[in-house]
Amino acid sequence: MLEVTLYTDGAARGNPEGPGGYGAVLQFVDSQGRLHERELSAGYQKTTNNRMELMAVIAGLEALNKPCRVEVISDSQYVTNAFNKGWLDGWQKKNWKGASGPVKNVDLWKRLLAAAAPHELHFTWVKGHAGHPENERCDKLATTAADGRELLVDTGGQ
Repeated sequence: MLEVTLYTDGAARGNPEGPGGYGAVLQFVDSQGRLHERELSAGYQKTTNNRMELMAVIAGLEALNKPCRVEVISDSQYVTNAFNKGWLDGWQKKNWKGASGPVKNVDLWKRLLAAAAPHELHFTWVKGHAGHPENERCDKLATTAADGRELLVDTGGQ
């Protein structure tokens, strides 16, 4: 099974409900030892930081065309804790209810679960804006996308 590293970040200007964007970098090493990389990003008119954090992971996973072992490296505890601390399992068992009411971004959580299904995932949290080269690259992709001229419409809820 191919081993892939997926670095992700999301950004929103005027969070919540400002323009936002996501950035993702996919990396893998082929059988000859060559590093392959692919960058993904998009900007949205009105969104939130958490929605963009989720979209970065979704976009990266949806770009994979076969099952892979994927290490997702994110500065979003919202994303990493949902997997690493079992929040997602609990939310699903409670029909998408959390300790403080309905879970936000259910549309994207469901899309993320569908994108994750064929893969073996491991989530690693890194501190944002702390000099991690790939995280800084994803941040630049996300903020550049958020500041772009052609922004998509985020049709989901908060």
